[in-house]
Amino acid sequence: MTKKVTKIMAQKRSGRYNVYLDDKYAFPISESVMIKFSVFKGMEVDDALAAEMIAADDVAKAYSRALDYLSHQLRTEKEVHDKLRDEEIDEDVITATMAHLRELRLLSDEQYAAAYVRTAKRTSDKGPRVIRQKLRQKGVGEQLIDDALAGQFTADDRLENATELAKKLAKRYHNQAFKTMQQKVRQGLMTKGFDNEIVTAAIDAIDLEPDVDEQWDALVNQGEKLWRRNRKYAFSERCLRTKRNLYQKGFLMEDINRFIDEQVADE
Repeated sequence: MTKKVTKIMAQKRSGRYNVYLDDKYAFPISESVMIKFSVFKGMEVDDALAAEMIAADDVAKAYSRALDYLSHQLRTEKEVHDKLRDEEIDEDVITATMAHLRELRLLSDEQYAAAYVRTAKRTSDKGPRVIRQKLRQKGVGEQLIDDALAGQFTADDRLENATELAKKLAKRYHNQAFKTMQQKVRQGLMTKGFDNEIVTAAIDAIDLEPDVDEQWDALVNQGEKLWRRNRKYAFSERCLRTKRNLYQKGFLMEDINRFIDEQVADE
């Protein structure tokens, strides 16, 4: 059945119009859809064409929402898809919208992955493994992640970043036993996503050496706490427990014995 467009009325919302067929309200459309279908007063519209316009308008609205979402920052295809789905847009409309965004090069997981790795390398202390996990969560494919890491985060970059992080971790744990500090530096680098080869190279690069005075101060600080905590035990048991606790914390037995001797002398 064919009807005639008798009125096209602008909505309060910019770029939106109400279409009237045979003097009766029929459907709303966006300005882009009106231009695409060359809608004008007096135009004849059958049911099939009306349905096509309505479907095109659904895509136009979804496209507008996607553009708004993309305007704040780069997004992956999964993020855009999930955003449109959360707004209860039909899957076929989402599919058409995503295709349109790709055609206009407004959506590219390849570009997203490269930008994400480049930014993470420059502004964070994350290593490749953690970066890979983050990109996986955002729906980026493994090959694109591989390409981005290879192109944006070279072995030299990784060693430089890992070395800087190792320095920070060594400073953070300098009041621990030297052995414990080394373990925490290694563990911290691994947790941030650097592989074992880079971790070892970074630790070698900062050339960690124990500071005798710092180590003694750290032992005394922790030893005094343990000595007070173990005061409920008999003296010999108190000495034994304090020794064992300090050894487990990574302090040298020679220094531990010196500390215990001083406590015995004080007693």
